[in-house]
Amino acid sequence: MLNGSVIGIAEALEQVTEYWTPRIIGRVNDQYIKVAKLKGELVWHDHVNEDEMFFVIYGKLTIQFEDRDVHLSPGQFCVVPKKTRHNPVATEECGIMLIETVTTLHTGDLIVPQTVPLERQLGT
Repeated sequence: MLNGSVIGIAEALEQVTEYWTPRIIGRVNDQYIKVAKLKGELVWHDHVNEDEMFFVIYGKLTIQFEDRDVHLSPGQFCVVPKKTRHNPVATEECGIMLIETVTTLHTGDLIVPQTVPLERQLGT
């Protein structure tokens, strides 16, 4: 995560061994760039103060909202506005890049077994 480094998204995703466990691979100002592998569903949650962006690298991702579902394919992204309840779902394995403010908690204020603390996302 060094400034000026070249980072391969595919190579970074290869290092991810657990589903729903984002890894921080970069930082731009107050935004973390993360990669994650997803399969199954996470949990309904929101982020009170932060938007987040899901960008699909491979596979397909559905983001459930209270009033609709958004279906994403490789090369597509969706910005989830702050205070919006959502639940990411991937029927098959999906690789994504996330862009989130550094203060964004994995599952918002909801602490569940799937919650991954920031230290673990940083690889520390």
